[in-house]
Amino acid sequence: MRSTSARSTSKLSFALTALLCCALAPGMAFSRELPDFTELVSENGPTVVNISTKQSASVAQRPRGFSVPDLPEDSPLQDFFRHFFGEEGELPDDSFQSRSLGSGFFVSPDGYVLTNSHVVEGADEIIVRTSDRREFVATLVGTDKRSDIALLKVEGQGLPAAKIGSSKDLKVGEWVLAIGSPFGFESSATAGIVSAKGRSLPTENYVPFIQTDVAINPGNSGGPLFNLQGEVIGVNSQIYSRTGGFMGLSFAIPIDVAMDVVNQLKTKGRVSRGWLGVLIQDVTRELAESFGLSQPRGALVAQVLPESPAAAADLRPGDVILSYNGREVVTSSTLPPLVGETAAGATARVEVLRNGEKVQLEVTIEELPDEDELASSDRPSDKETANRLGVVVRDLTADQRQQLGVEKGGVLIEAIDPGPADDAGLNAGDVILMFDNQGVASVTDFNRVLEGVLPGRSVAVLVQRGDNRMFYAIKLPKD
Repeated sequence: MRSTSARSTSKLSFALTALLCCALAPGMAFSRELPDFTELVSENGPTVVNISTKQSASVAQRPRGFSVPDLPEDSPLQDFFRHFFGEEGELPDDSFQSRSLGSGFFVSPDGYVLTNSHVVEGADEIIVRTSDRREFVATLVGTDKRSDIALLKVEGQGLPAAKIGSSKDLKVGEWVLAIGSPFGFESSATAGIVSAKGRSLPTENYVPFIQTDVAINPGNSGGPLFNLQGEVIGVNSQIYSRTGGFMGLSFAIPIDVAMDVVNQLKTKGRVSRGWLGVLIQDVTRELAESFGLSQPRGALVAQVLPESPAAAADLRPGDVILSYNGREVVTSSTLPPLVGETAAGATARVEVLRNGEKVQLEVTIEELPDEDELASSDRPSDKETANRLGVVVRDLTADQRQQLGVEKGGVLIEAIDPGPADDAGLNAGDVILMFDNQGVASVTDFNRVLEGVLPGRSVAVLVQRGDNRMFYAIKLPKD
């Protein structure tokens, strides 16, 4: 018969063992749930190609968003970067240089290859190399710089085409896999998760990018981003980096956007997008307060281009676009992709907030003009002492209107003192076009509108600065 002490020790040992098992169980379960990418890579690796070009240039084009890091002369990485990217100012022995610039993938068995526009930009010859070492000279079917998509064609049949999925149902936190040729190292696989969706980047207004933490480096551009079902859901395009290498932020073009471009390039040789004809900005907390919104949302119209669909539909500066064809406009970056995917000639329903009231408008969308055609339409008097905004304003002369591109209305800020306007970011030389949702035609008009604003209120002010127009929120001081 065991003693009480022995029984107690046994019970304690059992309890500790049970606790240890409970503590390890979640980790063991988690480890079993981690995805195994081996089969996915094996099945889809052959669909991915390496793309190199020959071009007449003293230095072959570096991948976009990449610059060679400032390395010590004795660094072992110096030779590596010189081999792949050359040196600035270096004059080659041959005016034609071949560089391994990026990646791509087959979208059909008959040889159509999808890649980034910047990968093949300026190329005189494009070489497509498969994972089994075959090489093809590709023909450029077409490019679309606005989405950074290019379509190539090689002669061949029965080529391994990638399975095209959809990015519409993609979820943040979902596992994704990239295959490409970073720094020329072919068939490299990297994995991570979706970090965010619908990201807007400064140079691409018409692409709602997928943000991931997948390791993407120069040479991955144009390669596919797969989900766990082996479907392509994005095209790797850009990275955010301060060093030239991966820093945890990479961006992919949604495959739905890319395939729409591919289909247009195949059928028409060019890409057309819808055009509304407005310049917009985000609604800040202060602007939301001035417009009577409970929280910042929508796209604030700062300028309506003349002879545009927006002008024909009576959209006005100061309107806040809340929805487009029934789809909520959460931020200003939400609107351009929605408009871009609308066919020219189609009628779009636009809900705007105007002077505190919701207004329903119908706009007949037109085709987006070329970038060269999108030049802005926009370009003495009684002088005032500084008012409660801290600005000195005057009417515009005819010469100033011509020089600034202001056809009618507006007052010029001649000087600015410390105060609400200065705090809001206004500068001398700015032209105030609207104040508190009312047009400003003259200094007298401006003073009348300003006098009617209650102390302590936040008001929206439309300002023209150079060729740009933007709203600012100014909070008037409390008397």
